[in-house]
Amino acid sequence: MILGMTKSTFTLLHVLLSLVGIGSGLIVVFGMLTGRRLNSWTAIFLSTTVLTSITGFLFPIKHLGPAHKIGVASLILLALAIVARYAFHLAGAWARTYVLAAMTALYFNVLIAVAQAFMKVPVLKALAPTRKDPPFLVAESLVLALFIALTILAAKRFRGDSIRAL
Repeated sequence: MILGMTKSTFTLLHVLLSLVGIGSGLIVVFGMLTGRRLNSWTAIFLSTTVLTSITGFLFPIKHLGPAHKIGVASLILLALAIVARYAFHLAGAWARTYVLAAMTALYFNVLIAVAQAFMKVPVLKALAPTRKDPPFLVAESLVLALFIALTILAAKRFRGDSIRAL
């Protein structure tokens, strides 16, 4: 039992939070690329992504793994994004700080989702049973390249002083 839930129910909650975080995060990225704040989507993205990271630490663990290290890094980045967005209102360099922190936290969430897909989806698991196989490495590399490109574009287009709030 985790937080009064069976492990399978808690896992479902964790996965749903992750998927909502990723989906809302992609909408927020669209807003960044088009110069819009998308306030409600941003709140959903940041809160569900924080909850995803926190719930990830509540699973029984035998040792600290890569996902836990990514979870710690993600929580630090999310704290920075939240401060940039809500305490400093994206003023000046805080807009770029927000973009970099939020985009990296979203990347981490997607990175873990891809790794989980290769562990749990039978077709993907057959393609890369060790997650050191070329299909897995190609998928992770494509995700990284996409996020680097989107982050650079978003950092150039998203300006705190001139964006429209929606």
